[in-house]
Amino acid sequence: MSYRKPTRIFEDSGIVNPDTAFHVRIDNVVNTRNQDMRAMVDQGRYFSIFAPRQSGKTTFFNDFCKQLENDPTYIPLLLSFQNYKNLDPPRFYKRIQNDIADQLIKRLDFTNCPQRDEVAQYFSSLDLTDHIAFYDLFETLNRIICFKKIVIFIDEFDGIPIGELENFLATIREMYQKYKMRKEKALYSVGLVGIRNIPKLIVGGVSPFNIADQVCLPPFSLKNISTLYAQYTDETNQPFSEKAVKKIYEETAGQPWLVNRLGTILTIDIKPETTDPIMEDDVEKAVKSLLKEKNSHFDNLVTKAKLFKETFVEIVFNGVEYFPDDESQSWLEQYGLIREKDDKAVVFNSIYQKRFLKAFFRKIERRVDAAARRYYLADGLLNMQKILADFEKYIIRIGASAFHSTKNPMEVTGKFQLTAWLYQFVSGGNGHLHYESKTGLGIMDIILVFDKTKYIIETKINRYKGTIDDALEQLTEKYLQTQNVDHGYIVMFDPKIRVGELCTPRSHTVEGKEVLSFNIGIGKAD
Repeated sequence: MSYRKPTRIFEDSGIVNPDTAFHVRIDNVVNTRNQDMRAMVDQGRYFSIFAPRQSGKTTFFNDFCKQLENDPTYIPLLLSFQNYKNLDPPRFYKRIQNDIADQLIKRLDFTNCPQRDEVAQYFSSLDLTDHIAFYDLFETLNRIICFKKIVIFIDEFDGIPIGELENFLATIREMYQKYKMRKEKALYSVGLVGIRNIPKLIVGGVSPFNIADQVCLPPFSLKNISTLYAQYTDETNQPFSEKAVKKIYEETAGQPWLVNRLGTILTIDIKPETTDPIMEDDVEKAVKSLLKEKNSHFDNLVTKAKLFKETFVEIVFNGVEYFPDDESQSWLEQYGLIREKDDKAVVFNSIYQKRFLKAFFRKIERRVDAAARRYYLADGLLNMQKILADFEKYIIRIGASAFHSTKNPMEVTGKFQLTAWLYQFVSGGNGHLHYESKTGLGIMDIILVFDKTKYIIETKINRYKGTIDDALEQLTEKYLQTQNVDHGYIVMFDPKIRVGELCTPRSHTVEGKEVLSFNIGIGKAD
């Protein structure tokens, strides 16, 4: 078989049109009762749907609306509040009126509804300016076309003008409560897309939308990815090996934009216009290419990740316990950067972990040459004394402002900076770095494993006279002893010493364990 040029593409810039792009429907979109989307709509449910940007949600709802159109009773309306945030109420509701009128009348035309003209005449005289008029709109539609079932999906609901949020949600809630027990009602089902945990939203002391089901839009499954790439194979005769498809799933965790982008790179850049199969090593090349790529997907996410960089780095290195009510974790999950796995918070996929960790640490990387011989001893092990001494000089160069973003300097700031510094010694695959690792006796701050040797580092803020003694006891008795390691390190960040004042490292011997401590000044300069 010879290669054939495909008629479709892997879409990575917006909604997927099945006529022009390879396309699969996302599986298993259900609520907490395990009801699928059609069952929820048929039962007249209201629901909120969480899905990060570029995760296929708009494509999903366009597909679903087309399915609903097979039943003439349904009138699916797909709205979007994108770019509405700064509109005043009259203009906001006028945009809603125009969107509803256009789609509704077209649908009534298509289904040959006898009340089409009456509805059109009503809209021609309507002036929607506030939430009261919005409520009256559906009261009127309930009278004119109560035998129809209007289903409204509002994409990018986050874009609603903040001052109108309470009024809008309270209005929808009131309509739901009033018509809940009636079989004939024009506004039958509502889905708000883009808000995470909207039932927890408190406005004016109450939750205005606690009547809604919660639904999460899942990523592509392995089967979805296999089906997507099989469509390309059918058009071109170029196959994807089973191992290649599995590798893509492992690298992306099914994130739709990444799956499509890798499809483009593999078929356009790595193995173009051939029937030679795409193999696992081709995927590795494509991932390396993607990690160096400048695109809006990465730009948007790295901006969000930097808002909670300490939490993100902690999750990268340790896979901390998942807490759905933790604010930082909740936001990172909402942005699609992390997910829950086996009760742990983990980075959503391998590609995000590699790309965004590098983004956080690239300033440090420009200042240190991890390959320099001065960082290695004669036996090939790390010269940790030199590494930590140079870290102190790095803190002097960048200053201490980051430590004073709160009233009391935070240990987590120093721990983040030190982790970033140490990351350079394992980023090439030469070892592993663990951040806040739990043991039976506590939590070790930093463990660097290089050439099978463990370097255990305890960090502290030097707030009181006995800090060094507490750190020595904690490090030697809890961590070095249990890890069967003879050498350890303490890095204390001292707000009583001005940044720029170099301190001499001190050696300590505690019960046969050798500890080297550094006292790094982070006090504000005069």
